[in-house]
Amino acid sequence: MDFLSGKFLGIDYAESTLIGDKDNPEVFVINLEGVDCFTFVEYVEAMRLSNSFFEFEENLKKVRYRSGEVSFIKRNHFFTDWIESNPDFVEDVTGKIGGDKAVTIRKILNEKENGTCFLHGIPSLRRKIKYVPSDAIDDLILGRLKTGDYAGIYSAAEGLDVSHVGIIIGKGDSIYLRHASSQKEIRKAVDQDFRIYIAGKPGIIILRPRNN
Repeated sequence: MDFLSGKFLGIDYAESTLIGDKDNPEVFVINLEGVDCFTFVEYVEAMRLSNSFFEFEENLKKVRYRSGEVSFIKRNHFFTDWIESNPDFVEDVTGKIGGDKAVTIRKILNEKENGTCFLHGIPSLRRKIKYVPSDAIDDLILGRLKTGDYAGIYSAAEGLDVSHVGIIIGKGDSIYLRHASSQKEIRKAVDQDFRIYIAGKPGIIILRPRNN
């Protein structure tokens, strides 16, 4: 995971590289020259599962879409969709990581506070979400993280599960978040100190790759 994701370091952040919405047919896109935070983790996960480019293409469809069916409505738009769509690929270990400090909340994904949708043409989803509040993250919890864990930055906003995603990377005694940063002064895939990055954020959701 460190090796594969490391190949993306320095690649430009790029928004809206996927093609498709409720009015336009979905197009299966592979763009390794520019990634946002979510396409970055999609590409890494598909590569992890593959031994050839052909397998990478097929696994990317399975990672990005429910049942591997290329369509806008079948796309995994939310981080926690991975738990529902790809239980053979990843495991939600948030509860294991956080222990009794983990919090469970029920949300209606895709539904804003005013009742409108974030994504038109996608149904709202009632979902129970577990996260670890940032102010509860101590050395014990950090010690339970592993290189290659997918970290979602929990969002307190109505209708969203996370605001950002990345990959946990351990280097000696330090822990980093490897992610495609949209920050104006960065706009690249980078490593940032996880303790510093998570400070002031609502919390984290951790999905761990299974040994397929």
